Order: sequence, then structure tokens, then C-alpha cells
Amino acid sequence: MRRTFIVGCPRSGTTLVQALLARHPAVLTLPETAFFEYLHGSLEWRWGDRGAKPRKIRLRHRLGFAHKRARMKLAALRRSLPSSVHAGPISRRVTGCVCQFITMLDGCADAAGCSMWVEKTPYHLLYVPEIEHQVPEARFVHVIRAGEDVLASVADANMRFDRNNAFGGGTIHWARRWNHAVKMHLAYKNRPRHHFIFLEDLIADRNGEWHRLCTFLDLDSNAELDRSCAQIVTDLDSEPWKQDAVSGVPQPSLRKAEQVFGPQVRQWLQDKLLPYDELRRCLGAKDIAKTARDASQRSCR
Repeated sequence: MRRTFIVGCPRSGTTLVQALLARHPAVLTLPETAFFEYLHGSLEWRWGDRGAKPRKIRLRHRLGFAHKRARMKLAALRRSLPSSVHAGPISRRVTGCVCQFITMLDGCADAAGCSMWVEKTPYHLLYVPEIEHQVPEARFVHVIRAGEDVLASVADANMRFDRNNAFGGGTIHWARRWNHAVKMHLAYKNRPRHHFIFLEDLIADRNGEWHRLCTFLDLDSNAELDRSCAQIVTDLDSEPWKQDAVSGVPQPSLRKAEQVFGPQVRQWLQDKLLPYDELRRCLGAKDIAKTARDASQRSCR
């Protein structure tokens, strides 16, 4: 069984990539589990958020016992999966919980006739070392989007769906988080089980990026895909901001920052965010999107 994790800064296109993969007949996926976030905790500390409490490793954790919240999360996940994957009580140990998590997803994928499962929780970017250690042969797909557009999407979702309070904290808060995510991505440069997708490239050259992704995951890129994603990747009642991504069909889009932010805010973002073009160069991205834009401009002339 091949096990794949999609990670990245929130609002970077991780749901779109997940839904795109879910259209492949060999892939099983499910809504975000946040399992390793619950298992290892200290989310704000890992982000480096201002005011975050220092990480504390309690005695029970040193002895290998799992946090109650992680065990409850695992139990809830098991209840949502087919009964055929149920097997005994939830383990009290970290290693046992991870083993049960893997066994559940392996069993579901196998029962569905799939050779791969995909777990997508953006925040798992902060838990890659633990996942690498605890999930044998795991592969990671990093989804990256320009910082200005990520922050504009965060602001837009916060304004329109503020009842969820999923994107509070303000522009400065999320600018710091995007910068931190960039550093995390760069830390896995040239690592064999890590693949990087830039959202703008996926939109500009869908077929080329799809082939690259399938090659990395050992999937047949010529397999017939579903017309749209039929698997459930999220609950749109609780996460309505994902409406445009759940089909798994990349669509051309305008720059989000140009729609949401004025010139002063955009200038501030350019000054405070780590250079996006430099990030692309460091991770070996081709100028796919730029080439597409240039071709479009030439055709307009």
C-alpha cells in the first residue's frame, strides 16, 4: 500500500490537488484527519506564532502514551470508516495509535480496490519529521501558492465565512505563517520522497504537472479519470470556502491578491513576504505560468 500526504500552507490549493488525485481509479482519499496534529500537538508553537506557549513534553508523552484528544480523534475516524476496518479498542500508546491509523486507511483502500491512499491535512507540513519516522515509505506532496494570493484567499474566506473562525489572526499573523511554511518547504528540497507543486503551474500546464505528479507517485498518468471527484474530501457545510476545489478540475483563475487587496497592502506584502520567485528557483520550478502568460499576450496582439 502506497501512503501519500498532501501538505502546505492553508489556502494554497491542497484540496484541489487532493480532489484531482481522487479522480484516479487507484487512489482512495478522505476528509482531513488532522491526526498527527492531535497526536503531537503544539500547533501554534510549531508555527512560531507570537504568544504561543512553549512546547511542553509531559511525562506520559515521554513514556509513549498518546494524548486523550488523539485517541478520541482516532475513534471518531474509525466510526466514520467501514466496519470491516474496526479492530479492538483504541491503543493508549503513540505507536499503537499510528499503527491503527495506518491499518484503517490501508484496509479501506484495499477494500476499495485501490493501491494508494491520500491524506490531506495542510498543517501536517509541521509534523513531517514525525510522519516520516512513524509511517513507513510515506510520500509527501507539497502544494505551494504565491504568498499574496494565499493571504488574499485567507482574508476573503475570513470575511465571507467568519462564523467558522478558521482564518482569524489578521494579515500579519498569516504572513508570518506563510513565511514559515516556505522555510519548511525548503527544508525538504532534494529529499527523494518529497514532490513540489506550484498551484499556478498546475493551472497553466495541467497535463504536464499531472504527468510529473503521477511519475513521482508511481501512478499511471494515462488512466481514465472520473469527470470530477466523486469521493468526499470535505464537509462543505463546515468548510464552505472549499466549494471551488472539490471537483478536482483545475480552472483558470485571476490573481486573488488583485481582487482583495489595495496597492498599499500589496506593497506591504511584497516587503514582508519571502521572495516567491526565489522560492520557485530554489525548488526547481519551471517558468510554466510565465510562459503561458507570455503566449496569451502574444495571441492577444
